[in-house]
Amino acid sequence: MTAEPILLSDYAPPVWLVDQVSLTFRLSPGATRVLSEISFRPNPDRAPGAFRLDGEGLRLIAAAIDGAAVSPVIDASGLRCDVPDRPFVWTAEVEIAPEKNTALEGLYMSNHMYCTQCEAEGFRKITFYPDRPDVMAPFAVRIESDLPVLLSNGNPVAAGDGWAEWHDPWPKPAYLFALVAGDLVAVSDDFTTASGKQVKLNIWVRPGDQDKCDYALDALKRSMKWDEDSYGREYDLDVFNIVAVDDFNMGAMENKGLNIFNSKYVLASPQTATDDDFARIEAIIAHEYFHNWTGNRITCRDWFQLCLKEGLTVFRDQQFSGDMRSHAVKRIEDVLMLRARQFREDNGPLAHPVRPEAYVEINNFYTATVYEKGAEVIGMLKRLVGDDGYKAALDLYFTRHDGDAATIEDWLTVFQDATGRDLTQFKRWYSQAGTPRLTVTDDFSNGRYTLSFEQKTPKTPGQDDKLPQVIPIAVGLLNPNGDEIVPTTVLEMTEARQSFTFDGLAARPVPSILRGFSAPVIVQRDSTAQERAFLLAHDTDPFNKWEAGRALAKDVLIRMISEGAAPSAGLLDALHRVAGDDSLDPAFRALVLRLPSEDDMAQSLVDSGLTPDPGTIHATTRMLKTAIARHLSDLLPRLYADMACPGPYRPDAGDAGRRALRHSALAYLSRLDAGAQATAQYAAADNMTDQLGAFACLLEIGAGAAETRAFYDQWADDRLVLDKWFALQAGLAAPERAASTVKTLAKHPDFDWKNPNRFRSLIGAFATNAAGFHTPDGAGYDLVADWLIRLDGVNPQTAARMSTAFETWPRYDADRQDMMRAALSRIRAHPGLSRDLGEMADRLMGA
Repeated sequence: MTAEPILLSDYAPPVWLVDQVSLTFRLSPGATRVLSEISFRPNPDRAPGAFRLDGEGLRLIAAAIDGAAVSPVIDASGLRCDVPDRPFVWTAEVEIAPEKNTALEGLYMSNHMYCTQCEAEGFRKITFYPDRPDVMAPFAVRIESDLPVLLSNGNPVAAGDGWAEWHDPWPKPAYLFALVAGDLVAVSDDFTTASGKQVKLNIWVRPGDQDKCDYALDALKRSMKWDEDSYGREYDLDVFNIVAVDDFNMGAMENKGLNIFNSKYVLASPQTATDDDFARIEAIIAHEYFHNWTGNRITCRDWFQLCLKEGLTVFRDQQFSGDMRSHAVKRIEDVLMLRARQFREDNGPLAHPVRPEAYVEINNFYTATVYEKGAEVIGMLKRLVGDDGYKAALDLYFTRHDGDAATIEDWLTVFQDATGRDLTQFKRWYSQAGTPRLTVTDDFSNGRYTLSFEQKTPKTPGQDDKLPQVIPIAVGLLNPNGDEIVPTTVLEMTEARQSFTFDGLAARPVPSILRGFSAPVIVQRDSTAQERAFLLAHDTDPFNKWEAGRALAKDVLIRMISEGAAPSAGLLDALHRVAGDDSLDPAFRALVLRLPSEDDMAQSLVDSGLTPDPGTIHATTRMLKTAIARHLSDLLPRLYADMACPGPYRPDAGDAGRRALRHSALAYLSRLDAGAQATAQYAAADNMTDQLGAFACLLEIGAGAAETRAFYDQWADDRLVLDKWFALQAGLAAPERAASTVKTLAKHPDFDWKNPNRFRSLIGAFATNAAGFHTPDGAGYDLVADWLIRLDGVNPQTAARMSTAFETWPRYDADRQDMMRAALSRIRAHPGLSRDLGEMADRLMGA
């Protein structure tokens, strides 16, 4: 049985507050001793109550209150003890075994390095403590070990032979605690804050990885400067440390002053990392740094408020990446991710509000809804109150709530106080699950153009009837000759049905609706191929210009699948015009040339009232790609040649955009020349973007056997590059061979399935191979279910997150539905299933 859910409505402030925490770690792989000294006092805002501390998997050696030994009652989730009704000092000594901690939560070991991951509830696996985000205190830490580098939060205060002491003066919840100890080397620099304070910056890596840190260090310095310039936030400690760790469940963790990163998001060189890798490193470095204020200095009161720190910080890192690169391209990329992950979540059994009201295992709610949709909600709020209102509200937020554990109500209140705007209805974005559908009709008469909207949000688990939401709809109007006659105007929709008029127009305009993707909704409007082509050619809004091409391609694919239609000449001509338009950003052109994913097309077919067949989608997409290649055949060689980047490799946005367009051209060329140009590029490549791009082109057309062997031979000793080798083979294998390819790779001596990166690179990549995962025989479902059951006994958190491979089962035919539900039932019935995976299986089957 799944454990009882924790409810937002049951929140109560802590009975006991903490004024100071002192910890001593005597590190040993199998028997680490943790000594804690914690100053407690009664919470004056709570009635007296029992004293209970969280703790899991701890062996209690001794405990005392004010120096007098006590014998607490211990259970599976913590302890309780009689305590005086006054301030007191709790001391305890526990023993833990980091080397046996394969779940990678709490204190564990990664290749002989000690490291921690405490968010959300990992600190209770280190010592007994009130492990909740609204209990905040300064920490003093002493680490004793013969390892050369001993790190913790805050500032270093003392060190000697075999020990080091750290002090973090800023009160923090336990989930932000961090410790690292190992044989590490630092790549260092300094940063001078706006007020003139010198901050020491260190990126700690294993010996031999020092040459892969320069970009991350540069991204950190740019993030610090940007946060000062854009939000007025300075760094507040003497040192900022980042540590790269190979075994890590997530991307990175914003622990105060000691960020711990998945090495994938730190280490990069032109030879080992792609343009996409560099962009992700830049964004994640920024994201974790920005948490120093939006997450650390101001944290969340409880885990139901997770979207407060994560949605806001994602929005901030998106702003930063747009400033560093291209806002137009960044917006398109963000929406592609939102639709691929969050819309998919909203359309299935895992749908939940941005602020959930219940959970069994909080680790299961680190989702695209909380992060990406949470960021979209921030973006809508900024659009509604304007730049000045947003700035005033953020300044008030930082002033009013510095040092607080805040809530969504606190967040919205500062906007109301700063702008005078009533946000009661807007708050529904935090409480209602699902993606609103926005149906649009229009009318033109006597110079008056009317746009009419109807909003409706489908039922989601636990929520049937949805109330109207505030939807900012950015609209522009174009004349039939392509001139813009009404620039971007934000229409504020608040009713279930609402109309807006534009007067004094000489002719019926062409509307450009939801410019910049101004709200996370699905627009439903009857539109012709001619209108979409017109917007692709003339729209002044970059997002909607791209969106028109995207919609045109979807329409063509749907007709090819459902009616057996031929590829549309209108689409082919439109793509030829965009590809050859040198006035357009190369990165933008590359995005236009990228067809919708097969998973995206499956949902689009469902939205059109059709049942998707993944094999048919795959075959049709390949057919359309070949038709595009033939239609662009006169242009592709020039495009490929012109987009070559002169000089040495640079990861900047300009060169990355040129390479993206060049590889788009190469992918289409490969369908015409049997991969000859890709083979030549692979052989000549002097950077990973070119090498991997050519390798992918060859695999996609069923070639590349020699390159597969050569790539492994070249990169067998580089763990991160080898992840790419596994992922490409699993993700691009032909559907009929995908499961067998993965089974063979799973037997490879380099497939370390206990490493989250390696597991995701093979099993996760296979799950994104839509036609391969969804073969009619169900082999893909059985394969993934088998691996999730196996991984759950070692790493429940990663297993639970990977189970989302099954979240789209309701969209498919009855046979596939039955096979996916059978796989989930088998997972659910497995003896000893974790709380993490058990909750996910229950939710997935509850659709």
